Amino acid sequence: MNYETARKLLIDQTIITEENPDALLTRMKQGKPPVPGQITSILLALKVVFEALKDANNLDRELALTLYQLSIKAQQLFAAGRKAGVDWPPLLQEDLLRISLASESIFSGIWQTLTPVGLGKL
Repeated sequence: MNYETARKLLIDQTIITEENPDALLTRMKQGKPPVPGQITSILLALKVVFEALKDANNLDRELALTLYQLSIKAQQLFAAGRKAGVDWPPLLQEDLLRISLASESIFSGIWQTLTPVGLGKL
């Protein structure tokens, strides 16, 4: 996957329209889990974008908004779904945390990974 493909994949995951029914945010807004492989594809795209931009001083606004939405809006939709009684997949919350950390890594230029609780800093 190259940078342009990764960037488009990420942006497409945040577009909530009827023409894009499998976008992550669309599915979560409807109380549906991600499609199989979707989180893996998002995480791979985030890593590709990180590698391409780790030394960049600026990010374009559309990408910055996408990273924000994947980090914050997905967490908000998860919490709202849980409150409404949605039975999310067992690892979705951890996957969303991984997405948030990868997005933060793109902003900071330093790759961060999820560590088990009690084993140190993120």
